[in-house]
Amino acid sequence: MATTAATETRFNVGGILLRQPFKIRRLGHFGFNSDHLDECVHFYRDLLGFRVSDVMDFARIVPDPAPFAGLGETRGYFMRYGTDHHAFVIFPRPVLEKLIEQASGRPPRPGVTVNQITWQVGSLGEVGRAIRWFGELGLPIARLGRDMPGSNWHVYPLDPDGHTVELYYGMEQVGWDGYSKPLVMYDRHFDQAPPLPQIGEYAEVQQALEQGVDLHSGYRDVDTLPATYDVDGILLPRPFKITKIGPVSLFVADLTAAERFYRDTLGFIPTEEVTWQGQRCLFLRNNTEHHSLALYPLALRERLGLSAHTTCMALGLQLASYQQLRDARDFLRERGVPFVETVPPALYPGIDYALHVQDPDGHCLQLYCQMEQIGWDGRSRPAEQRRRVEPGVWPEALEPQSDTYQGEPFLGPWG
Repeated sequence: MATTAATETRFNVGGILLRQPFKIRRLGHFGFNSDHLDECVHFYRDLLGFRVSDVMDFARIVPDPAPFAGLGETRGYFMRYGTDHHAFVIFPRPVLEKLIEQASGRPPRPGVTVNQITWQVGSLGEVGRAIRWFGELGLPIARLGRDMPGSNWHVYPLDPDGHTVELYYGMEQVGWDGYSKPLVMYDRHFDQAPPLPQIGEYAEVQQALEQGVDLHSGYRDVDTLPATYDVDGILLPRPFKITKIGPVSLFVADLTAAERFYRDTLGFIPTEEVTWQGQRCLFLRNNTEHHSLALYPLALRERLGLSAHTTCMALGLQLASYQQLRDARDFLRERGVPFVETVPPALYPGIDYALHVQDPDGHCLQLYCQMEQIGWDGRSRPAEQRRRVEPGVWPEALEPQSDTYQGEPFLGPWG
């Protein structure tokens, strides 16, 4: 239900009046389309520690796989760091671009190697209202319905630069046994807006049990590296643990258009602006973190020496502690991972110590351990009160700040 004020329409979202008919809570998952799939699977799975939750062969899920002939690998990988079925996906770029061309009748935009940027909302009703509202706004919609694997209900609008943005509710959870949902339970897949209400996930599982479905017939990954590192009392295959993804940093052609889309249409909250080499850069959030999204003018990509093949400036990966960040630096350097030394701290306010590395495709990843938190008054920390970081200098330990170890906690065991 919407109420009309003198200057705006507001929507009732769980009893709170908002400017959008939904509220984004966090970044849920993210993906790249890859030209070096096998190398990237090794990089993200074996070196960074994501677990594969499912493998999908696109050639087997389309009516006619003939257009994929000669395009190489057709499988895509869903990966997780916690209990969400997937927090990261890596898909074969030639196949995904062919699918986009078939669906839209036009080639994908150059440089858009981001497969999806997926934001979690609070309910299935919010997804349904978003679908209707995006239609009223005339936004291009790539897909809607319910994904399998993952079981998340969704709508996929496009941002002004052609990045696929997803709003979703209801991600499948992978429990203590590590098995994902069996293929036979994909019968509740939707390719259109679902009628509401729908039965809950618990009821779906109960129906499967009554039908004799083996819940252990889903996918379960096994780590290929021995657990030899003592990581603060837990034996792990690498000396660190990813506990969160994000922020997402994008190069955009029109900063004003991108700002308007993410702020006014999706409801992101501006946190801070930075001017660097005469270029305005924006940092926006949707929860208490300083930023979950950063927008940079495309003109900065070459100046920073980042790969010209992608409009993704960086994907953030938060580690559990500063000690783990230091250990990750040594672990990745010893294994020949390329480091990016050209991204200045001025371009990631709210984060102090960070590493920037490249995956086999040349995508930049930002590893860090702490994000500044925004309190009830909505103000970020003044720049003069932030920790001073000297590039290349890594102290043994740090003094705490007021928001150290604050923000969204990681739930569940590290391994």
